[in-house]
Amino acid sequence: MIEIKNVTKKYGDNVAVDNVSFKVNDGEIFAFIGHNGAGKTTLIKCITGIQEFDSGDIKINGKSIKKEPVECKKEMAFVPDNPELYEQMKAIDYIDFICDMYEVPEKERKERIDKYAKLFEIDDKLNDIIESYSHGMKQKIALICALVHNPKVLVMDEPFVGLDPKAVFDVKEIMRELTKNGTTIFFSTHILEVAEKLCSRVGIIKKGKLVSVGTMKDVKGDKSLESVFLELED
Repeated sequence: MIEIKNVTKKYGDNVAVDNVSFKVNDGEIFAFIGHNGAGKTTLIKCITGIQEFDSGDIKINGKSIKKEPVECKKEMAFVPDNPELYEQMKAIDYIDFICDMYEVPEKERKERIDKYAKLFEIDDKLNDIIESYSHGMKQKIALICALVHNPKVLVMDEPFVGLDPKAVFDVKEIMRELTKNGTTIFFSTHILEVAEKLCSRVGIIKKGKLVSVGTMKDVKGDKSLESVFLELED
């Protein structure tokens, strides 16, 4: 579970996130949408402990990201919009490094690496240097690193960018599979059709303020999510 309570983040006089509060429940896929510069990535960085915020609190499964950041991060995985990897390493060495940090046992790590590498069709590329990868391949490595330690909370910022259609399908199926086991999934996306079909709940942010949050049906009513989103342009 992710609990966001009255969170405000400022950059000088600019209020990037303005007193935002909502909750993402266990076993739920929650979409977070908004225009560029609305505050999505800022809030995601606050949730994951990458960035401090000015007021409020964020709890990951009951633990405060401010007070217990390490404990929170042990239960969480993050996939950024731009894969930030150690590009001079071989992919398999980088994945093993992540597994070591999360203390994934040898048997489980091998099974999970094999499973996801084959699914994403890069099992024959794991011994290559990450620097040689395309953006899409780097994104797949970032996804494997997020999934390999079986996180209780998965946070993703535009996870489908750069992925081929099969990989997009596979990621959606993985998300559904994870939630069956109680994993909380929070992700931002500009692909509104995916959000509409995949998510049980959605939040919409505009100029740092949460303007709507609830079930997909409650938020969009009889309209499409795209229509609701475009109405925010004024």
